Amino acid sequence: MLPLKGLTVVAVEQAVAAPYCSSRLADAGAHVIKIERPEGDFARGYDAAAKGQSSYFVWLNRGKDSAVVDLSTPEGRKQLEELIATADVLIQNLKPGSMDKLGFTLERLRKDYPRLICATITGYGDTGPYAHRKAYDLLIQAESGLASITGGPEGPSRVGVSIVDVATGAAAHAAILEALIGRSVSGEGADIRISMFDVMADWLTVPLLNAENGKEPKRMGLAHPSIAPYGVFNSKEGKGILISIQSEREWKILCAKVLGNADLATDAKMVNNVERVHNRDYTDKVVGDIFGSLSREELLKRLSDADIAFAEVNTMADLSKHPHLRRITVDTPNGPVAYPAPGAIWMDADRDSYGAVPGIGDVQK
Repeated sequence: MLPLKGLTVVAVEQAVAAPYCSSRLADAGAHVIKIERPEGDFARGYDAAAKGQSSYFVWLNRGKDSAVVDLSTPEGRKQLEELIATADVLIQNLKPGSMDKLGFTLERLRKDYPRLICATITGYGDTGPYAHRKAYDLLIQAESGLASITGGPEGPSRVGVSIVDVATGAAAHAAILEALIGRSVSGEGADIRISMFDVMADWLTVPLLNAENGKEPKRMGLAHPSIAPYGVFNSKEGKGILISIQSEREWKILCAKVLGNADLATDAKMVNNVERVHNRDYTDKVVGDIFGSLSREELLKRLSDADIAFAEVNTMADLSKHPHLRRITVDTPNGPVAYPAPGAIWMDADRDSYGAVPGIGDVQK
């Protein structure tokens, strides 16, 4: 039996962060009731990449029931109240204050339903000068400073996935599981507040502490600020291969077995990591010239034989046919869609099947 079987989650959610959290609870067997406005979660319209449906929605809403509730009406609010009364967990990521205006203050809910676990996702929390700002993934990437350390020297950049939303959803998921464990001991629910800004600030601890110590992180693309060679070098065909040299032992092996010249390890400009970083342009040119004289196939063989850490700089087309890509297939209103499997593999429990993606108002069979 799945570990959360028998638990009910009401998710007043939209977009990515909260749906990411509730989808993981659904995967674990919880009965997730997704509250949608009559026109549906606006994430249904983000794109049409999954058989004419939103890739975001298909990814993040498998295994849920869709309950159409018009919260602007007394009937809709009564319907939501009835659902919450049966729930173990309430997740919501509406605009700050929206649930309060509808009569669903957390203080009231905690009093009326003491076993209920409430998880509220906001952009900036409940207090402070930005508390009532709208917040989306890219806005928080910019506001938190993440964009300032992402990209190359030419300028800040967006991380290529919705990292703030996913990180926030994962934080909410972990907190809810902690609260469920706590409730099994105390019998009491919990009031969990999670802000996208707080989650990203936590993730940015290392660059922040370095900046406060006078070492503002620099944007270096696919290179490491304090290790060399640690970056991308192109094969003869132009295929990017990222290598990581973590020790002097590995540097000597790289020179002898991959670059084909053991004497390079004793070059005064590259004799240790401090010198290689100080002379990064020289180091990168030496390595790059030799990489550029060899085919991708030969480089991959040499790197593998020498046990040097490396990765190819792949595209989404490469990922699509990658030998390590695990997929699941889920039913959707427009037919089955296959996409990457969740990261955790449960060796002692069958989790080969996942619930369907609902149309507006659909209930799981």
